Amino acid sequence: MPASSNFQEAIRQAQSSALVGPNVVNKALPYVGGGMVLTAGGVLGGMATMASIGYGAFNTLSLIAIIPWFILFFVAQNAANKANNGTALPLMATFSLLTGFTLTGLVVQAIAVAGAASIGIAALATGLTFVVASIAGRRMSDSVGQALSAVVGLGLIGLLIAMVGIFIAGFFVPGIFAATNLAIAGFGTVLFVGMAFVDFYTMPRTYRDDQFLAGALGMYLTYINLFIFVLRLILALQGGGRRD
Repeated sequence: MPASSNFQEAIRQAQSSALVGPNVVNKALPYVGGGMVLTAGGVLGGMATMASIGYGAFNTLSLIAIIPWFILFFVAQNAANKANNGTALPLMATFSLLTGFTLTGLVVQAIAVAGAASIGIAALATGLTFVVASIAGRRMSDSVGQALSAVVGLGLIGLLIAMVGIFIAGFFVPGIFAATNLAIAGFGTVLFVGMAFVDFYTMPRTYRDDQFLAGALGMYLTYINLFIFVLRLILALQGGGRRD
């Protein structure tokens, strides 16, 4: 899952304490929530599709769906950054639905390995993080906000390097995915918890009020990634980690 392609730019712009969009967070939050609801709908649709065509065929379809998923992300982000909200909104809605569709395999596996309660636990952890981050993140001082932004930015780079390295090593070292799954899941969870706090600090310093959809897209990706890594952490603790 992409975290946010302009995250480093957000950090750079947040070096100034001046607020360029004092109301952007409040404007963005309803769309973040709506995106999460659409993602849940995408998962349900994916599960229905899997039941009708079978697990193997669905896996192939899910892999194919990643291509338009990436295209939608970049097109929606470009429109949102330009405050072209009439174009960005339907693109983001479709992106959220397709995100849920591509997450179906992970959700089904989590239910099979750890039970349906694992989905509730991951959703609860994500929701609690949002509540705490929405309070503390808005009140962070510039020194704390800038320091946390830098740490999270470096952590994101490290996570991407580690995941790519493990993927490549998997072709030569059998079992490396299972051996490193818990560490990656744990680190990813901590990283996106930190990013949840950073979002509330950087958004009003990065986006104008009319760019609320751009802020919503970045925050949506933070919480979707947090949900994914919490779910993977539960799977790893249950011994049900998998290669992807």
